[in-house]
Amino acid sequence: MSSNRFIRFLTLLLLPLTGMAAENWVFLDNGHVRLGVNLSAGACLGWFSHSHSSDNVLNAYDVGRYVQQSYYGGKDGSDWNGKPWRYNPVQGGSWKNEPAEVLDSKADANSFYAKIKPRHWATGAFTPECVMEEWLRLDGGLARLKFKMTYTGEKEHPPTHQELPALFVTPKLDMLVFMDAEKKLTRKQPGFPNETIRVSEPWCAWVGKNDGGLGLFMPHTDQATCYRVREGNQADCSYIAPIQTFALKPGLVFEYEVVLALGSVEQIRAVFAKLK
Repeated sequence: MSSNRFIRFLTLLLLPLTGMAAENWVFLDNGHVRLGVNLSAGACLGWFSHSHSSDNVLNAYDVGRYVQQSYYGGKDGSDWNGKPWRYNPVQGGSWKNEPAEVLDSKADANSFYAKIKPRHWATGAFTPECVMEEWLRLDGGLARLKFKMTYTGEKEHPPTHQELPALFVTPKLDMLVFMDAEKKLTRKQPGFPNETIRVSEPWCAWVGKNDGGLGLFMPHTDQATCYRVREGNQADCSYIAPIQTFALKPGLVFEYEVVLALGSVEQIRAVFAKLK
């Protein structure tokens, strides 16, 4: 296997570099971009950079961050740190950093697959009735991500916004860029709590200095929810999630795909225009 096409399994050697509570990482690098998933956090995607670079654009401060699946149902009496919550299976794990369970995983030089039993974000209980799967693939300078959720629970939940997927990036990327509903290139610094945006082109990007950063291609929706947290500590982040509204109900199988790209806004937009 050449140096430009490899998979490396790293443990705490990465901790000083990333500041993550890393235990078991799998990395792909095709000579263009580098992608990493943490098997100790539900096989969530927590690293994306140019090949062999230490400049990771993603955020993996706790198991609720990363790029990952998260779904919502009805109120169930659960409590998140004193806040009433609802049914919420999360790929990474619970708010107390209890990791989800990776049921199966496999990788080759350019792709990764995992099957995950998530945890309820508030209670920490496993939610085996909501199984998540992911297929991640490097394609030149792109990361193509496919997600699948199978719900076998007996309860039908009310319709609610679903994160498809939740995407957290480094706070250095603090400007959200997108084509708004009026087809204008818009730059926005959202605050907290969440704000909703609508897009006329199926992409958005978090960028920092020199207008460079991470682009997200989201062909399955024209709206997203976003926020930034700025407390001056490690919990700072920038967040966005494409959203659709639907209900978790018995027999539901839901799949979708997104694409990640690095570069300037102009480069990201041009690359994603070819994917339409």
